[in-house]
Amino acid sequence: MAISLRRKKKSTFVKAADGSMTLMEHLKDLRNRLFKAVLAVLAGVIVGIIFARPVQTFINAPYCDFFLEKWVAEGNAVADYHCEFNVGSPLDDFLLNLKIGLFVGIILAAPIWLYQLWAFIAPGLHRHERKYTYIFAAVAAPLFLAGATLGYFVISKSLKFFLDLSAHYDLTTDLIGYFTFVTNVMLLFGAGFEFPLIIVLLNVIGIASAKRLLSWWRFAVFLVFLFCAVVTPTPDPFGMTALAIPMVGLYFAAVGFAFLNDRRRARKTEYLDNLDPDEASTIEGYDDVGVDDVEPIGAVTADEDGTDDSDPAPPPQRRRTFDDDAT
Repeated sequence: MAISLRRKKKSTFVKAADGSMTLMEHLKDLRNRLFKAVLAVLAGVIVGIIFARPVQTFINAPYCDFFLEKWVAEGNAVADYHCEFNVGSPLDDFLLNLKIGLFVGIILAAPIWLYQLWAFIAPGLHRHERKYTYIFAAVAAPLFLAGATLGYFVISKSLKFFLDLSAHYDLTTDLIGYFTFVTNVMLLFGAGFEFPLIIVLLNVIGIASAKRLLSWWRFAVFLVFLFCAVVTPTPDPFGMTALAIPMVGLYFAAVGFAFLNDRRRARKTEYLDNLDPDEASTIEGYDDVGVDDVEPIGAVTADEDGTDDSDPAPPPQRRRTFDDDAT
């Protein structure tokens, strides 16, 4: 029976983790992962273009529903209503479909390109750091989705308020401008909901304790409201408050997690506080051996030929060379 001596080939992840990958192999791995991520985004863009109309209808719903209610209140039939937008070029509708396709494609391909990004960075992390990346990724996605949903809800309510103020005018909104406005609000609200992850990260890596984070609550609340006032595109205080209140609540939730993490860390290192700094450490598995218990070394005995085994070997004889013969 033949025995194969072929060595098992290491995976790219293992080679990057143990440091055996060369610079060129790192660059090749980065190229391959970028290529896979681009292919995933391209496939998502194609799907997004196919379903661009339903997505556009969903985004335009707050604007169109407002004018539909006015249309019905005037005694007109719902079937006769047509939502109108202003376009500055015949290409605007086509460009909007491409923009929706890119927007949807990035979201649909997020699991793939995020995995490729993580797989390139993870070999440089420790095992416990990789565990935290899994947890952060699992929590970040629902938080972002919750923030984007809240942003859409705020748009649907605040837009109705502002459209009521301009009810005396014949208002036609720019098609691309409206889509950009709504998606920017949803993205900003989603990004704002990632704020507690930064607080948790500061505690996990040991920069800020829970007590220190709690002592910063006044400054944190001020920064939250300042951030919301700057990034919220609507000038009214309602949108700012709608984003600031959940962010403040998430901040205190992150502080609560920090207290639990500090308590767990304290229990893990509690035995170190009870140690005497002047006491020598003991090695587990070995009993204390006193000086009197050490067996003495016996006398050196000679072999039958009279030589001592403890004597060093005689130095090797120097070999004669051509130069020695010449002299």
